[in-house]
Amino acid sequence: MSVAPALRHRAETAAAPLPPLLARAEHLAGTVLLGDHGRRRAGLGDDFWQYRPAQPGDSRRMIDHRRSARGDQQYVREREWQIAQSVMLWVDQGASMRFSSDKRTETKADRARLLALAVAILLVRGGERVGLTGTTLPPRRGNAQVHRLAEAWSRDAEADYAPPEHRAMIPHARALFVSDFLGDLKEVELALSKAADRGVRGVLMQVLDPAEESFPYRGRTLFESVGGTLRHETLKAGELRERYLIRLAERRDALMALTRATGWQLGLHHTGDSAQSALLWLWRALDGRVR
Repeated sequence: MSVAPALRHRAETAAAPLPPLLARAEHLAGTVLLGDHGRRRAGLGDDFWQYRPAQPGDSRRMIDHRRSARGDQQYVREREWQIAQSVMLWVDQGASMRFSSDKRTETKADRARLLALAVAILLVRGGERVGLTGTTLPPRRGNAQVHRLAEAWSRDAEADYAPPEHRAMIPHARALFVSDFLGDLKEVELALSKAADRGVRGVLMQVLDPAEESFPYRGRTLFESVGGTLRHETLKAGELRERYLIRLAERRDALMALTRATGWQLGLHHTGDSAQSALLWLWRALDGRVR
């Protein structure tokens, strides 16, 4: 009889962060105007989009005679393309994402989940289907899907670094991977190669803590991974700074080369910076408007 209350308590504890996360994501999504989204384009659909001057090759039945009668120019009535697309999301839930160098700065995991969920909210409002990479949560429309995403991202992984999920990639869909990308790059290469083979284009958003970018450590320092599997103590941390920054730059160059080769975009965001600016960049990048 004691199992049920204990199970309910664990479920309530796990679900407790969901309302604040959803509220923050809704608020953040509200700072981006849906009119800034670039999915409107000519094609099949029922809604009027625009008139444009007739061009060589347009058939006579495409001419809007009522609009053309207002002047000497012939005009074509174009309709808006309304085929909803699928966007697959992956947020790194590895232990390394739970790092924060300052109590006043949220963890990389919190910021990654916030950005991904805000993107999902905007996509759903725009009529798109959103879901997780893999097979656990296929893309769907609707606010209920946003809640499912928030619940899925509330669970942490035990391993220090979680590899990107690349199963069941939907051909010609879009994707967003959010991580610190400090783990094994071979896993990222595999995921993007599989995505490219299926015509999937997307965005890698690297989220780092400010200390991971500046390496402010001096003197005796104990470095330990969040998951506790890696540990290194040194008396002269300052002497490691140059080598560390070189390795970090090499990692970013490798990510840049990988995204260029596969047609993806690469973004960088620090948890100490504005989440709003990162969301706006992501919103544009997912439409391919960032180069």
